[in-house]
Amino acid sequence: MDFSSPPIAIYIRIVAIISLLLGLNDAARLLGVNLGAVSPIETMGMTGFVYLAIFALARLFAAVGLWIKASWGAVLLVGATVLELALYLLGNPDVRMTAFGFAVRLVLLVSIIVIFVLSIRLNRARAAD
Repeated sequence: MDFSSPPIAIYIRIVAIISLLLGLNDAARLLGVNLGAVSPIETMGMTGFVYLAIFALARLFAAVGLWIKASWGAVLLVGATVLELALYLLGNPDVRMTAFGFAVRLVLLVSIIVIFVLSIRLNRARAAD
């Protein structure tokens, strides 16, 4: 995928910023911000803590990949978001999120799919010229 075309580049940067903010929010939850003296591992459990750590790191790396317009950033973001939403929707008790968090993840997933579709359409239009 060629993410360097000007119409898509700004859109990708916006998605990268949203991904970065969501990853930093997950990292803050890992550190126990707003929990006081309670350990985040006690609150989430070990499995939930590990899931959150993996998804936070994947989202932060995906944000960097999207910012530099590398296609692996989009693939990583789609993979992490699909897996997290699937675990949540299948009722895994270790994956917890609010309705707002679910909506943000869904918007990220839809927006990256739109980026893929736009990139494919632009590549086809260039090939036809």
